[in-house]
Amino acid sequence: MLGFEPTDEQKALVDMASRFTRERIIPVAAECDREARFPKDVFEAGWELGLVNPTVPPEYGGAGLGELDNALIAEQLAYGCTGIQTSMLANTLALTPILLAGTEEQKKKYLGMLTAEPLFASYCTTEPTGGSDVAGLRTRFTKHGDDYVLNGEKSWITNASFASYYVVFATSNPDLRHKGIAAFIVDRDTPGLVVGKHEDKLGQRASDTAAVHFEDVKVPKENLLAPEGHGFKLAMETFNQTRPDIGAMATGLMQRCLDEALAYAKERKAFGQAIIEHQMVQAMIADMAIGVEATRLLYQKAAWNLDNGVRDPIVSSYAKAFGADRAMQTALDAVQVFGGNGYVRDYPVEKLMRDAKVLQIYEGTSQIQRIVIARSLAR
Repeated sequence: MLGFEPTDEQKALVDMASRFTRERIIPVAAECDREARFPKDVFEAGWELGLVNPTVPPEYGGAGLGELDNALIAEQLAYGCTGIQTSMLANTLALTPILLAGTEEQKKKYLGMLTAEPLFASYCTTEPTGGSDVAGLRTRFTKHGDDYVLNGEKSWITNASFASYYVVFATSNPDLRHKGIAAFIVDRDTPGLVVGKHEDKLGQRASDTAAVHFEDVKVPKENLLAPEGHGFKLAMETFNQTRPDIGAMATGLMQRCLDEALAYAKERKAFGQAIIEHQMVQAMIADMAIGVEATRLLYQKAAWNLDNGVRDPIVSSYAKAFGADRAMQTALDAVQVFGGNGYVRDYPVEKLMRDAKVLQIYEGTSQIQRIVIARSLAR
C-alpha cells in the first residue's frame, strides 16, 4: 500500500521550518546576498530549534531524525534562501561520513561537538584541479609513525571560514586513483591548516565558501576515518545519502519561483488584462508547478529509500539531476514572467535565478549524475 501523507510529527516539523523561514530567513535574505554574508544569528536560532544536525542520533545529543525529515527541513529553508539554507545544513554533509564510518569515540567527540554548541563542520573533497572526479584528487597523506601528515588544497568548501573541524579526503598516491584514498577528521586549530579567502560567488552568496590549505598538517591516528582504499567508497556513500537534500533544495527554490511568478502574473496587466490570462504565461506557470511536484516526489522517494535501508544511488541521482535542471529552468521562467522587472534586484526572482545555477554543479554536476544513472542501468 503506497502512502504520501506525512506523519503528524513531520507536519509539525514542516510547519516549524516554514515559520522559521518566514520570520528569520526571508527578511534578511536580500541583504545577506548583497553583502555576501552568512547570518550566524539565524544559524544559532535554527540550532536552538533543532533544525540543524537533525540526523544525529540521540546518544550523541541529536534528535535522531531520518533522512526524509532532514530533506523536508531543507525544502522549507531553501524557500527562503538556498544560500542561507546551504550553510545552515552543511553540517549534515560533514557528519554523514562520521555516522557511516566513524568509531564510537569519533562519533561521541565530533557529533557531540555539533549538538553541544552551535558549531560548524566542513566536508572537503573538491580541489582546484577537479571536483566531479573524486578519484583524481591530489591532496596527499603520508604516514609518519602511527600518525599522518596532509599536504594539499581543497576548494569551494562550504563553511570553511567557520568550521571547528573538517572531514578531509586525501590520497597516498594520485596514480592509485580510488584505491589510494583515505579520509581524516582534522581539527581547525591544527598547525599548518589555513583557510583561504571568502569566494565572491554569482549565487548563493549568503553561504560561506572558501579554500582550505594543508601544509604538513599532522593528524593523529585516532582521527583516521577511512583507511587507504576505503575513502572513495565512503565519499560516494556520503553523496548518495545527501543528494536527496539537493532535490529538496531545488523544490524549495522552485516553489518560491512559482509563488512569486503566480502572484505577479495575477497583478501585472498587459493588453487590457492580467498576464495570467495569456496562454504563454499560463504554460510557464504550469511547467513550474509540474517541476515542483515531480521533484518533490523524487527527493522524497530517495530519502525514504535511505530511511528504509535501500541504498540505491540511482534514485538519489534522479532527484539531484532532475531537480537541479528543473530548478534552473523554473528560475529562468520566473524571470521571464516578470519581464524587465525580473532583471533587477528590486524583485526576488533575479536572485532565485543566480542561486539556482550551482544546484547543477555541486555534489556532482548534472552531467555526472547522468553518468551514474546510465552506468547503474547498464549493470
